[in-house]
Amino acid sequence: MSFSSASYSRKTMSVHGGAGGSDTRILRPSWVHGGLDLTDGFDLHFGDNKKATMQNLNDRLASYLEKVRRLEKENEQLERQIREWYKSRTVVSHDFSKYLDIIKDLQDKICLASKLNTKSALEIDNARLAADDFKMKYESELAMRMAVEADIAGLRRLLDDSNLRRMELESRCEGLREELILLKKDHEEELALLKKPVESQVNVVVDAPPTSDLNEAMKEIRDKYESLIAKNHMEIEMWYNKKILEVEHDVKKYSEDLKTSNTEIKELKSTFQRLQIDLESHLSMKASLEETLSETHIRFAVQLASLQEVVSSLEVQLSQIHRDIVSNGQEYSILLEVKTRLEKEIAEYRRLLEGEDESSKQVITKVITVVETVVDGKVVQSSKTVDVDVDNVE
Repeated sequence: MSFSSASYSRKTMSVHGGAGGSDTRILRPSWVHGGLDLTDGFDLHFGDNKKATMQNLNDRLASYLEKVRRLEKENEQLERQIREWYKSRTVVSHDFSKYLDIIKDLQDKICLASKLNTKSALEIDNARLAADDFKMKYESELAMRMAVEADIAGLRRLLDDSNLRRMELESRCEGLREELILLKKDHEEELALLKKPVESQVNVVVDAPPTSDLNEAMKEIRDKYESLIAKNHMEIEMWYNKKILEVEHDVKKYSEDLKTSNTEIKELKSTFQRLQIDLESHLSMKASLEETLSETHIRFAVQLASLQEVVSSLEVQLSQIHRDIVSNGQEYSILLEVKTRLEKEIAEYRRLLEGEDESSKQVITKVITVVETVVDGKVVQSSKTVDVDVDNVE
């Protein structure tokens, strides 16, 4: 009869810790075959040397059980250190609530800045449209002003022509007056010459028909010319006054229009300057807001990259802890299975020592494997496996 052997070797446990415990890792003990061998290559043959063989086997079992107990104690110590390490890891938990508040505040500021930027853009567009309208109105008023100035220049030329005609008429009137004076003078001289011979001659009464009086004829001629001159002078005076009134009315009208146009041009210039200043201020505000927005985006990108690095580091640590937990669970299951086998072999040895060779006995072996996943000191996953092995021992 031969029994299978199971032997193990143990490596010492070491703990390496970085600054602040942020890079702490535990080197867990690894169990490999190659240490203690129960049979060491011999078979148990019960013969004449049965008592010596059993004694040797009991000594080897005692040493093996001692090693098992020592390994169990070391396993318990290792589990306790793992729990302490998890508890220490929970203490170094990061609280990102203050960053969330800061991020929310900055997001609100970004939204407000975006709204202000949109409002400024709308105001700039409205100001640009108003400036275009004022420019079109200014151009139309400038064209009207040029037309009014051209009309004024034409009226001034007409006024100059009227003044020339008036001066010409006045010179003609002066010439007619001088001619009238010369005619009167000549007429008086002729009358004087005619009166002298008549006075010097003898009064001869001739029986002849009555002749018309020369003085009356001259008077009629004089009255006729004077009435004609007065009529012409009156007509010229009336036409001249009428033209002067028309020109003065047109000049007054165009002067008022020119004055109104100049006032409107001044108002448009002041409005254009004010809108130009507002446009420049809005453009500078827009540039500053865009610069602030870009700086905010860069700052948040840097903070987001830093947070992503922290999250990636935590995920790596979490995956490493998960692998360590799975490995420890597997090792615990192996140790439990080894312990069960040893208990089974010990029971068999006891039966052999007590001499119960002829009696039959049923051995029931129950192996319970529990695997727990712990994250930040909390159990997030747990699995339990139960293996039942029934052997009939005769």
